[in-house]
Amino acid sequence: MRRALILLASLALSACGLAPMYAGGGSGAVAQGLAAVEVPAIEGQAGWLVRNALNDRLGAAGAATPEYRLEVRLDDELEGLGVLRDDTISRERRTLRARYQLIELSTGEILLDATAGSDAGIDVVSSEYATIAAEQTALENLAEQVAERIVTRVALTLRRGASAGQ
Repeated sequence: MRRALILLASLALSACGLAPMYAGGGSGAVAQGLAAVEVPAIEGQAGWLVRNALNDRLGAAGAATPEYRLEVRLDDELEGLGVLRDDTISRERRTLRARYQLIELSTGEILLDATAGSDAGIDVVSSEYATIAAEQTALENLAEQVAERIVTRVALTLRRGASAGQ
């Protein structure tokens, strides 16, 4: 009975039109497209972190001839929340937002124009060093999260383009 149910579920899933995004592994259309994305330098420390995270995820770093350019502009904001009676801040929120465009180099066409962002809460403690370290760690984590969201959207865009071209 259980085997029949599993077989029926797998047949139902195969009929729904779902396909793996990275079908074909490293030689698949999406993986090849991601490897052909160049990311120019992004301003600031947050930009350096996001660009490195993007290059790690894209598998780029000169692996293929660039066919696309991913232009990214960042807005990194640190704001104080939780103000105490003595006007000191007890909590901060760090927000990292990215506006990005995927541009096809051969035509100059903008294939994707979108935003991604994330935020993190930071406790402000009596040790200034600990607070600065927490702010830095938050920035590093936010850069990873934003890069992951950007790569997912770029992969979906390239997948749609690869399916349309077939």
